[in-house]
Amino acid sequence: MTISITEELEKEINQLVKEENNSKSELIRRAIKDYIYFKKLKKLRETMMLKTDAQKVYTDEDIFKIVS
Repeated sequence: MTISITEELEKEINQLVKEENNSKSELIRRAIKDYIYFKKLKKLRETMMLKTDAQKVYTDEDIFKIVS
């Protein structure tokens, strides 16, 4: 895989690598994993919001009424 980055971003990456005593590859791997995780989390949250809106669940009390 090949990517293009700006000089500014490369400087920031190099600084993080030094601070964390890690490799560029590991830093990029973690960044991609985090990005994918948060995209999935955002999608799940959006799905849940649609479901709760459909059921008119807006507060903790609404949830308590459903589970009680």
